[in-house]
Formats: sequence, structure tokens, C-alpha cells
Amino acid sequence: QVQVVESGGGLVQRGGSLRLSCASSGSNLDYYNIGWFRQAPGKEREAVSCISKDDGSTYYADSVRGRFTISRDNAKNTVYLQMSGLKSEDTAVYYCAGSPGILDPRCVIKAGPPFAGWGQGTQVTVSS
Repeated sequence: QVQVVESGGGLVQRGGSLRLSCASSGSNLDYYNIGWFRQAPGKEREAVSCISKDDGSTYYADSVRGRFTISRDNAKNTVYLQMSGLKSEDTAVYYCAGSPGILDPRCVIKAGPPFAGWGQGTQVTVSS
């Protein structure tokens, strides 16, 4: 099972940018679909973005499309989530997780092991 660590969160003003990192020291992330998820206080965890292990396809929630970009740096064994145009509603704890299964465009694993290896999360707070 993949183990990942998230970093890069912080406090940022509305309209600002942050880059989150999802790294692993024990697993080669090339073999995993990686998803970024977030959970705001009192709300359920939701998928934000994910990237396919097979062809690098990327998917985004409607709420972040055009503002967030997911990418891989294979040399650094890291997946990034570049966030720009941040809004107060982006405030949440952000998590990443991986799965070797088959990914669909909703960032759902439709076959194979579900997303796993959740890290401790990184807090993103957008101030107005």
C-alpha cells in the first residue's frame, strides 16, 4: 500500500496561490493514480483532482477547474497541486492518496484497490 505525505499548505489571501506536494519515500508513485481530496469543517471529504498512472490524464472538480493544476514530477517522486485564484471556499484540509486500480473521470476507482495511504493532510486557509 502506498504511503504518502502532504505538504505545502498555509494561510493565503483570497486570490493568492499555493502549491501542495504529495510525496512518497517508500513507493514509486508512477505506479499509482494519485488523487487530491479535501475536507472542510462539517463537510464530507470531496475529490478535488486526480491524475492517471496510465496516460497522465487529469481530472478536476467543477469547483476548481481552471484554477488548480495537478502534475507529476517523476524524478522527485512527487505529485503537485498548483492552486491559484484561491477562494474562501477552498479552505480545508487537503489530502492525497494513491491507487493502482482503474480510474474514472470522477476521480473514483472503478476497479481495483480504492484510494489508500492517506497522509495526515495539509491545512489550506484562505483569508478574505
